[in-house]
Amino acid sequence: MEYVTLNNGIKMPQEGFGVFQVPDPKQCEEAALDAINSGYRLIDTAAAYMNEAAVGQAIAKCGIPREELFITTKLWVQDASYEGAKQAIETSLKNLGLDYLDLYLIHQPMKDYIGAYRAMEEAYKDGKLKAIGVCNFYPNRLADLCETVEVIPAVNQVELHPFFQQENALALMKEYGVQPQAWGPFAEGDHGIFTHPVLTKIGEKYGKSAAQVALRWNTQRGVVVIPKSVHKNRMEQNIDIWDFSLSDEDMREIAKLDLGHSEIVDHSDPGFVKMLHGMKIHD
Repeated sequence: MEYVTLNNGIKMPQEGFGVFQVPDPKQCEEAALDAINSGYRLIDTAAAYMNEAAVGQAIAKCGIPREELFITTKLWVQDASYEGAKQAIETSLKNLGLDYLDLYLIHQPMKDYIGAYRAMEEAYKDGKLKAIGVCNFYPNRLADLCETVEVIPAVNQVELHPFFQQENALALMKEYGVQPQAWGPFAEGDHGIFTHPVLTKIGEKYGKSAAQVALRWNTQRGVVVIPKSVHKNRMEQNIDIWDFSLSDEDMREIAKLDLGHSEIVDHSDPGFVKMLHGMKIHD
């Protein structure tokens, strides 16, 4: 495993394991344990995934020292306010059975995220959060946040895959010293990514799959990736990307796949925004 160093000096694995869309507690706990046993040390969850407690059970059972694990969770829109975030942080810590989080992220750039971030800054200074950051902050939102807050976000977790490459967003993150992290590095399985002819042909040169090429491409751009799977053999394949490098020509061929827009989410759509605001994760 390779590591990146965040803007506050914290080291973060460049590949982790995500548990999005694994709400069943038993399945989530087993998947997280399988991932840790396969070599993953970064586990990415969120309050809105409704599986923090299951991840906490896996952490408690895995036998890996806490300091060797990197645990991320996220603040949901419902709790995006100063007081809401203070309570949400404590709730996530309790659910996970932890006394600190390695990374805590604002899940969506909505509601009172500035107030929420102020609470996160306080928890960061108190040592409850080792690093703080955001998700889904497009360049204009990220610039506004960075120009407003005291602690520059350590991470911005956004959609990054061969069909939505966001080079302009990566450039701005680099300018501010914010580490890019990819959710959906497989484009949620769209565009035939697992059998895509360009990715497959490149993979054949290295004895790797199209999926492994897609992950390696992102890491060579300096991006942290968090692929998800509930199948142990896939987990093992996904983490087996550190023994080869793509050539400059390979990188140029993959660059041609960029569509320049997302086909998964549209944060500029008022209906989507209303839907996220209406999604409640507690009373």
